[in-house]
Amino acid sequence: MSQQNRASAPWHKSSYSSGAHNCVEVSEGSLTGMRDTQNRDQGTLTFDSAEWHAFLGSAKG
Repeated sequence: MSQQNRASAPWHKSSYSSGAHNCVEVSEGSLTGMRDTQNRDQGTLTFDSAEWHAFLGSAKG
């Protein structure tokens, strides 16, 4: 995810993250980024819209 896309899509904590130090943050836009809240400097998983919706569908079961 480019710096430009990150700036236009603010990061927010996932509503499914619990408070037990296992949180992820999501930045939703034309590309969706996902990162570990405690290890932000260790990279970001990036998904296009179709991939993100497929991931959410699989995660929800």
